Amino acid sequence: MVTRRDRRLRTALTVLVAWSALAGAALVGAAPASGVQRVRTIAPGVQYSEFDISANAGVTRAHLLSIDLRNRHVRVDLLHPGVVAARATVSRLVEARGAVAGINGDFFNISEAQHPGVDATGSPVGPEIAGGRSLKAAVPRGQRFGPALPPGAGTEDVLGVGTDRTARLDRLFLSASVSTPEGRLQLRGLNQYALPVGSIGAYTADWGSVSRARATCGTDTNRAAPCSRDTREVVIRNGRVVATANGPGSGPIAAGTTVLLGREAGAQQLRKLFKGESVQVHHRLVAASSRVPYVFAIGGCPVLRHGTPLSGLDNGTSTVRTAVGIADGGHRLLLLALDGARDYRSGLTVAEVASALRNLGATEGFNLDGGGSTTMVTRTGHQSAASVRNHPSAGAERPVPDGIGVFSGA
Repeated sequence: MVTRRDRRLRTALTVLVAWSALAGAALVGAAPASGVQRVRTIAPGVQYSEFDISANAGVTRAHLLSIDLRNRHVRVDLLHPGVVAARATVSRLVEARGAVAGINGDFFNISEAQHPGVDATGSPVGPEIAGGRSLKAAVPRGQRFGPALPPGAGTEDVLGVGTDRTARLDRLFLSASVSTPEGRLQLRGLNQYALPVGSIGAYTADWGSVSRARATCGTDTNRAAPCSRDTREVVIRNGRVVATANGPGSGPIAAGTTVLLGREAGAQQLRKLFKGESVQVHHRLVAASSRVPYVFAIGGCPVLRHGTPLSGLDNGTSTVRTAVGIADGGHRLLLLALDGARDYRSGLTVAEVASALRNLGATEGFNLDGGGSTTMVTRTGHQSAASVRNHPSAGAERPVPDGIGVFSGA
């Protein structure tokens, strides 16, 4: 059934459909309220446009990147500051990686007011894959930041692009273990800011230098629960235990070194390991659906599947948002960022985001971090500096842990 909300969104996007038909091009944007179409080719296969959407809370300005994954000159990958537990602005990430465009990514551990003395890690909620390499796994559902998840969604949900250059929604689960002289131990964490109660997690050089103390705070259902007092760390280098400690540590982790961190029952298991013992750590991210390896994957929240918005999406809170649509059978990505300027800050609800993506031609949709994090930047080949296309709602770019980068080899 077509709702009043859908009719309003489709009315705002009518010019887009007409423009696309006249131009013989793929869906790339709608006209702003002024009636002037603003469409620019950033690189072969990459187009930028902006347009207005009339929604429940008022008119909001949208910025759209349309990426043709069938164009061999184009690829997408994870933008990140080099380690999981660090943040940088999207502009800096785009410039550092030589991307032509980018948007912000996953929700992240932004504050720790509920745990005095514990530093926020700045690391994201969901899994990350960059350049085909697994960087981190998902935190427990009760430890996530961001709006409530729709029924059936979890922190393992990702948007990814496989080695077949096709985008899809999937889930990435951690498959990991530790082989010890006493037997095999299960690992339930990889470079993540929160570990399940009673578990063991692994931290590598990809984590960074931030303290690992946050990983032992909260519970699987309550992010604000106190930090555990029963913890243990074991340092593994070249297949041997080289150090142990009774609390989480900090500082950079050397290449080839793995730090095992346990809480409660996990800590008790790690106390059975002693210096000099032989220990082997194995970990990988396993896709729930695709058998095609992922080149890139980022966490967030699914909002649209097979052309239908998910049930239970919030339709009461309007704000500035970032989202991604998958169109043309996975061969086109639509990166959407709303404007945070005062005249457009009313934004969209999550349900309206799903409808907007569908009206733009997407069959699958994925919600990313919004509010002050929402940022879209572009950079043409002759520019060294990236240009921020939207107006961040806080007045300046917020540093974020990751994003989606668009790269061109043309």
